[in-house]
Amino acid sequence: MDTRDDKHFALALQISTFRTALKGFEKLVQHTAAQKRDEKLGLFIQREDVIDYDKFYTAVQELFGPEVKTQDVKSFYRKLCNNPDASMDWCEIFGYFSSEEDALASQMDEENLVFLVSRKQRVVISGSRRRDVIKCMVKVPQLDLLIAASQKGSITVFNNQMKVQNSTNVTDTSWITGCDYLSQLKRVVATTERTIIVWDYKAQGNNQENYYVIKPMDHCLLCVCAVALPDQLCRDDILLGDDGGFVTRYTVNSDDFGLKQAKTKKKLQNQVLDSKNFKSVKRKLHNDWVMKIRYIPALNCFGSCSLDSVHSLVLEILKRLEDNLPVREFSMPRGANTFCYCIKANVIITGGDDKVLRLWHPNISTKPVGKLVGHMFSITEIVTNEKDQHVISLSSAKVFRVWDIQTLSLLQVFHDSQGGPGDMQIYSMVYDSNHGMLITGSSVMDMYPLTRMVQDTKQVPHTHEREINVMLYNKTFHQVLTICSESIIKVWELETGLQIYQILDPHSFNVELTAAAIDETGLVFATGAHNGTVKIWDFGSGQEMKVLPEGKDWKDEEHMLRRLVFLKPQEKHEYFVLALEHNGKIKMIQGKEDDICLAVLWELPDVLPVLRDGKHTVPLKVATDPRGMTSPFPNVELILEKSISRHAKHPAVGIEVSCIDLLQVEGYNLIVAGTLNGVIILWNFLMSTVTAVFRPEASLTEDPDLDPRRFRINDILLLFRTPECARRSSQDSICSSSHCDSSKSPQSSKGSKQSIHDNEPKGEQPNVMVGEQQPVGKKQPGGTNLSDSQPPILVTAHEDGHLRLWTLEGRLLKDMLPFTKHSAISLTSLYTDSCARVLLAGNMEGHVILCSIGSFLDPPHDEKKFKQLLSWRAHALEIIQLIYVEDKQVVLTASIDGSVRLWHALNGHYCGYFGQRRNFEISHTADFILPCDVNEHPIEIKEESKFTEKKQKYEYPLIFDKEKWKKMSSMSLLFKRVPPKPFEVERDFKFFKSLSSPKIRRYALEGFLTENREAGIVFGSLPIYRVPSPTTLRFLPLIGSEVQRDSLDMIPGKKKGGHVQHEKPQRRRSLKRHLIPQINLASSFFPDIPKYEEENQK
Repeated sequence: MDTRDDKHFALALQISTFRTALKGFEKLVQHTAAQKRDEKLGLFIQREDVIDYDKFYTAVQELFGPEVKTQDVKSFYRKLCNNPDASMDWCEIFGYFSSEEDALASQMDEENLVFLVSRKQRVVISGSRRRDVIKCMVKVPQLDLLIAASQKGSITVFNNQMKVQNSTNVTDTSWITGCDYLSQLKRVVATTERTIIVWDYKAQGNNQENYYVIKPMDHCLLCVCAVALPDQLCRDDILLGDDGGFVTRYTVNSDDFGLKQAKTKKKLQNQVLDSKNFKSVKRKLHNDWVMKIRYIPALNCFGSCSLDSVHSLVLEILKRLEDNLPVREFSMPRGANTFCYCIKANVIITGGDDKVLRLWHPNISTKPVGKLVGHMFSITEIVTNEKDQHVISLSSAKVFRVWDIQTLSLLQVFHDSQGGPGDMQIYSMVYDSNHGMLITGSSVMDMYPLTRMVQDTKQVPHTHEREINVMLYNKTFHQVLTICSESIIKVWELETGLQIYQILDPHSFNVELTAAAIDETGLVFATGAHNGTVKIWDFGSGQEMKVLPEGKDWKDEEHMLRRLVFLKPQEKHEYFVLALEHNGKIKMIQGKEDDICLAVLWELPDVLPVLRDGKHTVPLKVATDPRGMTSPFPNVELILEKSISRHAKHPAVGIEVSCIDLLQVEGYNLIVAGTLNGVIILWNFLMSTVTAVFRPEASLTEDPDLDPRRFRINDILLLFRTPECARRSSQDSICSSSHCDSSKSPQSSKGSKQSIHDNEPKGEQPNVMVGEQQPVGKKQPGGTNLSDSQPPILVTAHEDGHLRLWTLEGRLLKDMLPFTKHSAISLTSLYTDSCARVLLAGNMEGHVILCSIGSFLDPPHDEKKFKQLLSWRAHALEIIQLIYVEDKQVVLTASIDGSVRLWHALNGHYCGYFGQRRNFEISHTADFILPCDVNEHPIEIKEESKFTEKKQKYEYPLIFDKEKWKKMSSMSLLFKRVPPKPFEVERDFKFFKSLSSPKIRRYALEGFLTENREAGIVFGSLPIYRVPSPTTLRFLPLIGSEVQRDSLDMIPGKKKGGHVQHEKPQRRRSLKRHLIPQINLASSFFPDIPKYEEENQK
């Protein structure tokens, strides 16, 4: 009893301890999620309070012990960082998931399958008949449509979203055996056992149930295919296979269908056409049933397979059907049930009851070039994936096998486990290359997606386990270098995305790397750490070459490196690195060939206190170096006229330098810096001056209502175009119509995505995507002739989200707030190409902004020529760096979410991320997909042409047309002297047929005067219109007794008095009968002129 009680007590204690641990874990998750939300909002968090992965892992181990796996904790922490608002379950920390979606990432790490069977989707055709099955499916890639025909007569057309676009039911006693699409007639053709069905799937209303029936047929039709010949217009050829071994070719024209529709009010009846009226030829090619027939445009021939062991496969041109010449025949035991052709490999794959897949060369029919063995049952369907060079085969036991054509290896085996062996037999199978989907047809439609498609859209991209600190591109080796906050250096191949090597703890254990740079040759790279140390490495091997050790009196974070830039050396095997520290100091570091240690040559003096005193320019003098060393930038000192005044009150925000850039070419030797308080400093070593290009006046005052960081400059860039680049001005801009293919995006077909139109004249703005390539990125030093070049321009990325461009004198050229889906977002990174034709910017919310600046850099720097072309969201979190690769036309983005992603620069389409399982396909235009943490489509800015005017369309109500009414009204009503009453009108003629659109003036009244101050604020703002006619009183509808007299005097007289006297009484009676007295409208249009004024004028 005591033992049993002890066991119960121990179990209760364990449960109580575990519950306590769960409560502590929930508090840890809540605290971490709240902190991550604050980080997304931009709130400042003390470094010692930040819960990083190490603290989170330590806390989890203290709660649950060492049994928790490191991989599970990393996955949980990554999910918590990427989406703090997502629901978290404690069992995920132990590797157990409550839903299939949560287990997806864990499953993909363990499996590398071609198709992800667990993500299978099912579509049930509504309204299908009982025990009906899908007999045939055809994919129309040019229209992105799927046509499915069921055995009992239902034909359905699905759109690219697998939604039913149109459908019809064939009322025939025989079953449907096949279907295809007629590309010229834009109709669907289907075959039953005795007839041919031609259906116009685009018909609306009652016409959609209408189709044409061609009969009779000599044999039972088993398969059909359409022949796509580009030289045929309004005509299609149809190939039919039957149970007699015959292959028949029918020719159908548009006149056979389009001109025979009855134009009656009744529902159109299905029309039966005689098959003898169509041109047809047939030839017996097999001694058994024709199981499948296809037309292969790449070979300009057709193929038909049969169960015949001798004439198993026939491959010939269409002319062989008209004669009795020998044909190419392929023989195999027990015949062939199906076949397909792979264009890239140039092989034909056959399969049949012998359970063997055979690969044939089209011109060699004696022996197959390869065999694929593995199926245990008869092979019923074969399809190919041209993009990945895969063959997918299906057996009668519903077992799928995926093969590699190039290596003849088996990649994956899976089966449809639903139903018994005889239930839900799969009759058809197609591969949708547009969406990377395998679609099968039985009583339902099942869709198996490619694993890479699910990885791209469902799995969170991650290149490093921690946030990215640095990303660099080596244009010499076409490789990408990434560094994370965990101090892991990884080098990747750009074209494939494969990792080449990695370096762990490069600056000793637990020392974070914060900066890096690659020299112009691409042979070496430098890294800077949190403790101020600098190392130079060999890029090819990853071996350490030189080091700058840590100083003895350095304080923590004071010498942390923000930026490193390689300078052009004066001698070979000599290195010069310009470094920016966290405290704002800029120093020069030198590395000699025979010395393993790096040395600091000089530090730029602190000029901010001098500029803060009100000075705009401070002269410099070159300091003498006792060692006699020469460097690209000389050591300088400030020339001060008086001592610097010390301010007792500190500024509201720091004044340290936050970013730098340099320009080292013939004629310019510049270093430009941006500070935390918005000051732009320019060091001109040729002029020996340091200048405050821009200094916001309000940056030194503290306003509690405003954010003190609003003036901060996050990145700065010098835009300079060499004469060689300036001469390339004959090409089009970045997104001319020849290069921008926005129709490939799925949004273009929906009309929701905008298109880019560059309206600048040809030759005014050079093409940034095409041409001879130059060094990429922020300007590298190099000698050139500046006789034809323009002075450099500064571009700054600000904390308030604005992008500003300046001259070196401090004149603001452009102040732009980039257009994104959200409001103003802080810009974090800038990048330009070698010829300064395109400018890219990244912001705090993960957006990439692409601007065209080619024409803007030419004087007089017209603001209208600075155009934003494209904007897309690349990450859910902040972008720390972006790079544009000109020769590949791709954009690289690095974010604090731990991923480095690849994008097409022309349209912002997602290519993938470094660290994914599949290789990149940069040259091939991939399907339009988005990462799982991004749901915003790219936005292309459309600029309307100045020659096009938007004309507003008005909708006017119908009005009663009396003239139209007279033509259709009864004669008795027209000849009544008394005007008809309303009820008589409605009774005697059709009122609604007399309605018509109003007659609107083509030209509106012309306004020539507005805002009359004397008339007051209301009536003075009303427009005054000029009426071209009438211009005198006699044409106005003057009413009243006085008006009647005036009108009688105005009647024009004639020389023959009898006529005049006869017309006056008639006019008077007409006025009395029709005009209402005591109303005068003349004064409303013209003011009265007193008589005495007229006499004075006389």
